[in-house]
Amino acid sequence: MENRKRQREHSGGGGHDGAGMMRWLLTYADLITLLMAFFVVMFAISQVDVKKYQSLAGSLQSALSIGTGNNLIARNQGGSMVPIPKPTQDNTEFSEIVDEVTRYVQKEGLSSSVNMQITDRGLVIGLSDTILFESGRAELLPPARKILDKLAVILLKMPNHVRVEGHTDNRPIRTERYPSNWQLSTDRATNVIMYWGEKYNFPPERLSAAGYGEHRPVATNDTDQGRARNRRVDIVVLRGELTRLEPK
Repeated sequence: MENRKRQREHSGGGGHDGAGMMRWLLTYADLITLLMAFFVVMFAISQVDVKKYQSLAGSLQSALSIGTGNNLIARNQGGSMVPIPKPTQDNTEFSEIVDEVTRYVQKEGLSSSVNMQITDRGLVIGLSDTILFESGRAELLPPARKILDKLAVILLKMPNHVRVEGHTDNRPIRTERYPSNWQLSTDRATNVIMYWGEKYNFPPERLSAAGYGEHRPVATNDTDQGRARNRRVDIVVLRGELTRLEPK
């Protein structure tokens, strides 16, 4: 009687082990199936036709006029090019200024003397020194006043702080009035904001001036063309209302 009881217990234990083994095998089979599906998907993704993808991207870029850098290029009627900041969510606050300045630059034929770019600080309107001042001087020329008049009308529509920055090339200046490029560049920037303040009652708290001399070049000073690019006045429309007054 005792032997039969032991046999039944031994048989029951064996049945329990078999059910556990079946559950383990089902779990293992599910895992293998999932892994196979995962690798099939990964293989399918890796088979993208690169040439077709590049062709599609090129077509979209051409159709939408998306530039590869920070700027788009628009041609005026004379065929020269005017840099226009690419419209993105980050610079929509400057879209009206960009449109108005671009139309004015194209109309007046100033494409070679005015450029625009959007930086972390805001919209930078770069003016060549040749349309603003005589060499080695800081008094505004009559054509410069006309340009600044137009810019004042545009900029007064916005609440942003405007910072005017003077720059020179690296050729030293030694005159009685300007012993250094630093002083010349500072005077030039100051004369711009003084003109705006006196003629247009530009809110003084919205204006500031800085002179950097030759210390912030945008091109090489080893060529005439590079030095000409470095001699400039940058009108910086800072992002936000009276914020970020210092350059980054």
